[in-house]
Amino acid sequence: MTATADSALTAATTARPVVVASVPRSHVYVRHLDPVTPSGEVVRLDDPDPGDPRRPAGAQWWPPVMLDPAWAETTDADLVHLQFGFDARSPEDLAVWTRVLRRRGIPFVYTVHDLRNPHHEDRTLHDAQLDVLVPAADALVTLTPGAADEIRGRWDREALVLPHPHVVEGDTVARLRAEREQRDPEPFRVGVHVKSLRAGMAPHRVLPVLVETVGRLPGAVLQVNGHHDVLTPGGARFDADLSGYLHEQAAAARVDLRVHDFLPDDELWRYLASLDLSVLPYRFGTHSGWLEACRDLGTTVLAPTCGYLKEQGPVLTYEHEEDHFDAASLSAAVEQAYAERPRLGASWDERVLQRQQVADAHLALYRGLTS
Repeated sequence: MTATADSALTAATTARPVVVASVPRSHVYVRHLDPVTPSGEVVRLDDPDPGDPRRPAGAQWWPPVMLDPAWAETTDADLVHLQFGFDARSPEDLAVWTRVLRRRGIPFVYTVHDLRNPHHEDRTLHDAQLDVLVPAADALVTLTPGAADEIRGRWDREALVLPHPHVVEGDTVARLRAEREQRDPEPFRVGVHVKSLRAGMAPHRVLPVLVETVGRLPGAVLQVNGHHDVLTPGGARFDADLSGYLHEQAAAARVDLRVHDFLPDDELWRYLASLDLSVLPYRFGTHSGWLEACRDLGTTVLAPTCGYLKEQGPVLTYEHEEDHFDAASLSAAVEQAYAERPRLGASWDERVLQRQQVADAHLALYRGLTS
C-alpha cells in the first residue's frame, strides 16, 4: 500500500463521528438510516423532552424541541437533519430557526417526505413551510425520482433520491413471513384501514367498489379496520355516514369490520401480515411508510396513483387522485391480485443491503457537508 493510500485509509477509519441532530431521532425511519450493525460513524442526539429540554424525551418527542431557535442557538450538533414534526411551526418561526443554523455554520439537511401534507385538506400552510425549508437547506433528500422532479420544478433544487428503508424489524419479519407460508390460501383477505380518517383518505369512494368486487370472488373476504374515534358514536372524529355504511355491510356479512383503538406496533404488523392485499384509500399524499411495512411482511399493496407511492417499490395501482377516481381500475386491480397472487414484497436480504446503501449514502452526505 502506498503512503498516500495508507494515509487516506487511516483518516477514514479514525475520523471523528458526525454528531447529527435528527428531527425526530426516535422515528423508525431515522433509526433505520444507520446500518443494521452500527458503525459508530454517525452519532444521533436524543430527542429532548418537550416538557424539560434538559433531559432526553421518553415516548413523546412532539412538539420537537430541536425546532426551537433557542435550541439551535446552543446545540453542539455538527449537522441538523429534519425529517418530520414541523406541522405546528409557522413559516416565520421556521425561517428564524434556519437563519440561526446558517449564522452558526451548522449544515441543514431536509428530507422531503411530504410534498402534500396528508393530514391537511388545505395545502396553503404546508406549501408555505416548504417554501422556507427547501430553499434554506444545504442539502435535500427525498424518496423517489418523481418527488425529486417535483422539487426541481417547484424550487429549482436538486434532491438526492434514497429509498425508504425497511420499517419492520428483522425478527418480526422472519416470524410473520413464516406464519404466512403455513397459512391456508383461503380466504383471500383484502384489507382497508381507515385509521382516524385523515384528510388525504377517501374510503367513501373505494369501499362500495371493493364490497361489490370482493363479494363476487369465491373465497375472498373484505376486512375493514378503523378507529373508535371515527366509527363509534361520540368519537372525536365520528363519521356517521361511514360508520353507518360499514356497520350495515358488516350486518349483511359483506364486510369483516374491526373497530379498535390505535394498534401498537406488534399488533399492527400482525394485522398487515394477515392480509393478502392492502388497499390504500388515499386521494392525495406523497409517500407511504404503510406501503413499506407491507412490503417488509410480504403483503401486496394496491396503491393509488396520487403522489409517488408506485415509485417506492413494486405495487399494484389504481387511478385515484384528489379530483379523480376510476372505479373500474380499482376493481380490475383487485381481480388481478386475486387471480395472480403476486409476491411483490422485498426479501430481508434485500432490505439489509438497501439499508446499508442508504446508511452509506447518508454518511457520505454528512461527511461532505461537515468536512
